[in-house]
Amino acid sequence: MDGGNQSVVSEFVILGLAHSQNLQVLLFVVFSLFYLLIMSGNNVIMILITTDPHLHSPMYFLLANLSFVDMWLSSVTTPKMIADFLRENKTISFEGCMSQVFLAHCIAAGEMVLLVVMAYDRYVAICKPLHYFTIMNLRR
Repeated sequence: MDGGNQSVVSEFVILGLAHSQNLQVLLFVVFSLFYLLIMSGNNVIMILITTDPHLHSPMYFLLANLSFVDMWLSSVTTPKMIADFLRENKTISFEGCMSQVFLAHCIAAGEMVLLVVMAYDRYVAICKPLHYFTIMNLRR
């Protein structure tokens, strides 16, 4: 096989949600506000859990980690999308696209593992309340 008639994809054109410049500015503002709310809300959760000694339990430790993972997951694709609302050339390289897909899948898989651990934590707390502190204790 000689490979004479081949093409290589080097970048993708991102088709926007709207072709109107005014609507794209509105979407830029809305998505920027949502992104800032997500980041600030998760930061507040993490700061409150780490600073308050009453919240140093396995459930809140897992909740702080979930907030951290949510911040990472939100930061994989959202900044590129927000920046592309104001750009004329809305393209992404093949490597950039594949890295976003890979990171989104890896971080989402980590979030699923964390949710399973949180479900097990709640199962032990509800079904075996007398054994909860011995099962979920970090010191063995």
